[in-house]
Amino acid sequence: MIGTPRAPVFKRVLLKLSGEALMGQGGYGIDRDVLVRIASEMKDVVATGVQLAVVIGGGNIFRGVAAGAQGMDRATADYMGMLATVINALALQDALKHMAVVARVQSAIRMDQIAEPYIRQRAMRYLEKEIVVIFAAGTGNPFFTTDTAASLRAMEIDADIVLKATKVDGVYSKDPLQYADARLYDSLTYDEVLEQRLGVIDAAAIALCRERDLPVRVFNINKPGNILRIILGENEGTLVQRGD
Repeated sequence: MIGTPRAPVFKRVLLKLSGEALMGQGGYGIDRDVLVRIASEMKDVVATGVQLAVVIGGGNIFRGVAAGAQGMDRATADYMGMLATVINALALQDALKHMAVVARVQSAIRMDQIAEPYIRQRAMRYLEKEIVVIFAAGTGNPFFTTDTAASLRAMEIDADIVLKATKVDGVYSKDPLQYADARLYDSLTYDEVLEQRLGVIDAAAIALCRERDLPVRVFNINKPGNILRIILGENEGTLVQRGD
């Protein structure tokens, strides 16, 4: 007997992908198989009718030139990182295109030949048409992380939640890759994340979410189907929200 399909619990979400999520087991660059898998999961989300926006990092690209950036002016290095996010955004857009999913790349730094400029109202119209919007180049300003860009864009587009993809199952009391006794939190308040300096999310990003009461769910992107499970209301990873 076929069960009744579950309905999504969100209308509009922002997915924060790190650049490292795209490189698989490699030291840097883009693993095509990983890219295709993530794009496929995004397609499943779009098929539910949920409006999907993405902020993507650039660590996988920038890592390849990080040694050369040693001693470099911080602002210059940050701009290089922003350009790396555009490379990832274009790769993700192409992977979605091959799955017949329409996506648009909007860049906070103008580069009109390859991406649209970030225009909030245009992004909102795309989302209402169920077109995936990929935000690239962070906030367009140095000294701000792509986590902060994700919180900012989520608030601008009135997203219901930020989904923060990581390589671990959620927020732990300490690094689970180094400590066997690290404890996975099911839920946390914004203040607990800040006070305990848990570090899995940038402090400025959490402070922004706290100000607007925007929940964040931290989850493992390497566990297939996780994005869709969260969209359908399953309790994956760690939920960060306002305390009672």
